Amino acid sequence: MPPPPSLRLSPQTVLVLETFLDAPRHWRYGYDMSRETGLKSGTLYPILIRLADHGLVETQWEATDPGRPPRHMYRLTAEGRQAAREQVQAFAARRGGRSTPRIAEA
Repeated sequence: MPPPPSLRLSPQTVLVLETFLDAPRHWRYGYDMSRETGLKSGTLYPILIRLADHGLVETQWEATDPGRPPRHMYRLTAEGRQAAREQVQAFAARRGGRSTPRIAEA
């Protein structure tokens, strides 16, 4: 499945998809993904918004303790899981079999 035509698959976007594939059906917090990938919020959240706008990621708010703001959570949709697998594999093939490096390690 090719990505939607207007979805830009930068190495950072592929890294986010790859991170989702670590546990593709589980809800993830943006903050945790930022720590795992090494991406700053100004890079990560626009990617998550684009993925959600294209139907590859679903979002929900998690209620928290009184007095604390709710937390936004993300997970891949069924279409997103399929697209993520394909795009991560295609990206690795273009890089000679190497997947995306974690930004924190780069």
